[in-house]
Amino acid sequence: MRRLLLAAMMFGVASGAEAADLPFLRGSFTDGLTTARVNWQGYYIGGQGGLGTSDMNFTGATRSIAAHLLATTDIEASGGVSSWPLGGKTSVHGNGFGGFAGYNAQWDDVILGAEFNYMHGKFGGTQTDSMSRFFSASGGYTDTVTYESTGTMAVSDMGTLRLRAGYAAGAFLPYMFGGVALGQANIIRTAHIYGTQVNPNAAPGFQNVPFDLSATDAKNSHLVYGYSGGLGVDVMLYAGLFLRAEWEYIRFTSSIDTQINTVRAGLGYKF
Repeated sequence: MRRLLLAAMMFGVASGAEAADLPFLRGSFTDGLTTARVNWQGYYIGGQGGLGTSDMNFTGATRSIAAHLLATTDIEASGGVSSWPLGGKTSVHGNGFGGFAGYNAQWDDVILGAEFNYMHGKFGGTQTDSMSRFFSASGGYTDTVTYESTGTMAVSDMGTLRLRAGYAAGAFLPYMFGGVALGQANIIRTAHIYGTQVNPNAAPGFQNVPFDLSATDAKNSHLVYGYSGGLGVDVMLYAGLFLRAEWEYIRFTSSIDTQINTVRAGLGYKF
C-alpha cells in the first residue's frame, strides 16, 4: 500500500512538471480575462454593428424655398408665408454596420489613442407639415393660403475621427472619446403653396384668382459635417482579440439639424 501511494505521489509530481512546460496549460487561453496588466499599445482593427435613433428638427427646413417662390409677391408681403412655423422634431430608429481602425499608446494603465470609425446604414427620416390662413392683402383682396412643407434627411454613411482616452483595469479598457464627424446624406426639401385671392370688386376675370406654386431642393450624396462623442469599453479576450461595446452621439449641422445616437457591439484585433 505504501509503495502504491509513493508511486502515485511521484507520478503526480512528474505530471505537474510536464504540465508546467505546456503553455496552453499555464493559462494562455485566459491571458485576456485576468487581473494582470494587458498590453493595449499598438495598432488595431475591427468590425461592428449597431442600432440607433435619429432625432431631427425640421422646423423652418423649407423656409428659404418658400421665400424664393413668393419673392416680391403681395402674398409674402402681407402674410409673411415663408416664416410660418412649419415643421418640428421627430425621431426614427435605424441600424447599420461598419468597422474601425486606430492606434493606442500606453503609459502604465493610461491609454491615449486615435481612431477612425465608420458606419453604413439607414439613419434619418421624413416629416410633412402644413398650415392654412386667410388674411387681407392690398388692393382689396382676401388671400386664402395653404403652405405644405416636406423634408427628408437620409444618412447612409457616417465616419468619425476620434481621440480616445482610457484606463486599463486588467482585461477591461473603459474609454471616452470625442472628435469630428462626416456623413453622406440625401436631403430633399419641398415647399408647396396654393390657395386663392378673392376680390368681388375687381374687374371680371380677376375676382377669384387661384394660385399653386411648388419647388423642391434635392441634394443627393451631400456631404454633412459635425462632431461626435461617447463612451465605450474594450475587453481583451485572448491574444489580441478583443470585444467592444460602445455608445456614440453624433450631431450634423445642415439645413435639417440631425442628431444620431447609436449603441454598438464590435470585435477587434490588436496587433
